[in-house]
Amino acid sequence: MPTTAPTASHAHIVETLGRRIAGGTLAPGAGMTVAALEQEFSASRTVVREAVRVLEAHGLLRSRRRVGLVVRPREEWDSLDATVIEWSLDGPRRHDVLRELTELRAAVEPVAARLAAERADDTARELLLTWATRLNELGAQGLGDSEEYLEADIAYHSLLLRAGGNPLFGKLSEPIAEILRGRAVRGLTPSLPRVGTLEAHVATAQAIVERDGAGAEASAREHLTLVSGEVAHL
Repeated sequence: MPTTAPTASHAHIVETLGRRIAGGTLAPGAGMTVAALEQEFSASRTVVREAVRVLEAHGLLRSRRRVGLVVRPREEWDSLDATVIEWSLDGPRRHDVLRELTELRAAVEPVAARLAAERADDTARELLLTWATRLNELGAQGLGDSEEYLEADIAYHSLLLRAGGNPLFGKLSEPIAEILRGRAVRGLTPSLPRVGTLEAHVATAQAIVERDGAGAEASAREHLTLVSGEVAHL
């Protein structure tokens, strides 16, 4: 009885093409056809088109009449999408991606800290201080590269972005969580955090508890300045 060749799922096609594009194997302007992808992945046209729609939603591909599929310029990608960040961190532009997202954090998080000091409810203020204290404890023990530290770091920064009540800042919590996670899983987070970063976390949270907007902004800015220096030496 004849056997049927295995077919790729649309998720596999998305992952494979996404990594090729984010990694530069498929450069901006590179073209391909649905028919060629059907053949390469032994997949039906329906499955390939589903995968293409996902990549188009990420801004990585564009369908053009009489041309087929074309890789879009990097500036048109949905660069804050967590999946695009993950793919990019595995490519040759890893350092650039880390630097760019750290620059975004440096522009946004200090303002988010000030807003949190001005607007957050008491529960959020106390929880921020709890997470900052936890980070300080873990980092002081040399556990800055542990799962526990990563969990607390994501929780702290996600809450910081949301606590001020600006939903646009809140939407940045996912890409910032992905960059924190991406550094950790690739062994780029030090076991002993850079001197001053832990103290800046606690100082920011304490200022938010005390409703000191200027102090919260200044401490958060100090923290991101230290993180920027850390990223520059990766």
